[in-house]
Amino acid sequence: MQTDVDPRSLIGRKAFDRHGSKLGTVDEVYLDDATGIAEWAAIRTGLFSRDAFVPLEPSELVEGTLHVPFERALIKDAPDFGVGRHLSPEQELQLYHHYGIDVSGPPDPPDSAPPDRDFGRIAGSDDPDAPS
Repeated sequence: MQTDVDPRSLIGRKAFDRHGSKLGTVDEVYLDDATGIAEWAAIRTGLFSRDAFVPLEPSELVEGTLHVPFERALIKDAPDFGVGRHLSPEQELQLYHHYGIDVSGPPDPPDSAPPDRDFGRIAGSDDPDAPS
């Protein structure tokens, strides 16, 4: 989603699934603790329904509405952590897994492995068994 969008401006906007069917209205927006970037939206899916968490990335803001690229059934089956509370890293991970979003970091570069070290004897010591 656009990073220049004010997260507060998302609240109250209509949300639609991947097929253009209305999901409901954005009730709350959750920011990443480390970056402050809007990461999740809680969508009120009906008058007496619970809120469903949806990832804002890869969602799009189109003509003032939030378009979520997932099936309605998947969204409604998302883990329910209640709204108005902080999402823990474990809860976020559960949500990412639910939506099939890979959250693993990039692999370490091949030259980042620790250097080989000889932790034993020091070469050139008086010990006859020391490597030379």
